[in-house]
Amino acid sequence: MASPASNDFRSDTFTTPTPSMLSAMVNATFGDDVYQEDPTTGAFETEIARLTGKEAALFTLSGTMGNQIGVRLHLSTPPHSILCDYRAHVYAEEGAGLAILSQAMVTPVHPANGIYMTAEDVKRWAVLGDDIHVAPTRVVSLELTIGGVVTPLEEIRAISEFARANDIAVHCDGARLWNAVAASGHSLEEYCRYFDSVSMCVSKGLGAPVGGVLAASERHIRRARWLRKQQGGGIRQAGVLTAAAMVALKEVWPTMNDTHAKTRRLAGDLGEMGVVPQIPVDTNFFFIDARRSGIDMGVLLEECGKRNVKLMDERIAMHHQISDEAIENLKAAIAEAVRITKTLPADYVPKIQPAGYGSTSKMNEYS
Repeated sequence: MASPASNDFRSDTFTTPTPSMLSAMVNATFGDDVYQEDPTTGAFETEIARLTGKEAALFTLSGTMGNQIGVRLHLSTPPHSILCDYRAHVYAEEGAGLAILSQAMVTPVHPANGIYMTAEDVKRWAVLGDDIHVAPTRVVSLELTIGGVVTPLEEIRAISEFARANDIAVHCDGARLWNAVAASGHSLEEYCRYFDSVSMCVSKGLGAPVGGVLAASERHIRRARWLRKQQGGGIRQAGVLTAAAMVALKEVWPTMNDTHAKTRRLAGDLGEMGVVPQIPVDTNFFFIDARRSGIDMGVLLEECGKRNVKLMDERIAMHHQISDEAIENLKAAIAEAVRITKTLPADYVPKIQPAGYGSTSKMNEYS
């Protein structure tokens, strides 16, 4: 039976549990994870530690929880600051968690290349030294992928080397690191060696119903377990959730290259219509450049509604449950929107102004 998300291009967060996941949840163990007595959860965390090359891992209730705990691990006494992309989820879309939970300033960086943060950006904006007027940079946080774009591994290496040479920790918001691994051919361990903590989401492209996972050193994970409890994340029978996450890891992750291939084919078909992306299409996202493509977004959303296609804004999010029929319906809606937009009078005011990739609210909504 088709997933309810088969026509939902709003985000890969709308993925639903597969029959295999539901079966695993029914047959999960019921140990108390607060006391680290659940075999299913322990096996999942051990597997994540193995894959990342880290000493330990911790299941979290969300990627946001993993991010906020992961960053806080590296911070002790304010004043301190975190350097990240100005669009970064950890900064822009997590309820001011960095300010509330870590008492941290943020240095939001506009990448010089307009796409992803580089070592040169970090060197330019990092706050070093002991000037009492400023909050020194203690953490650099990188989001992988950022808007679906894969930051080159050599750039990550250069950022890490600079940070560590200046006693700065490096955190990875790896909500879609699974996609980066699938697209780049580099292993999860190759990426994670350049980070002191890595938070990954299992409920986006992987499709599990709930959760994330944080990987780091044993010392950091011991403290993370404490912070997780403090934030209300010390759940009891976690096995019913980690069982689904393990299935997602084994069965859905290997399908991501297929999802990326479908996204590239869609990009090619849209290109033939004159519809172009705002940023490179590396993985499972296509951001429509509405202005350059000659599309009124209000018209497009109306056409999508007529064809039972769910789209929220310029971001087209692909995932493993999107059907071929839905892709054809989306392309038909876009083609019709292009045609209708051409007929609109010159003084027509668009119903929905294109947000652009530079808008954090549009890039990260339902992220």
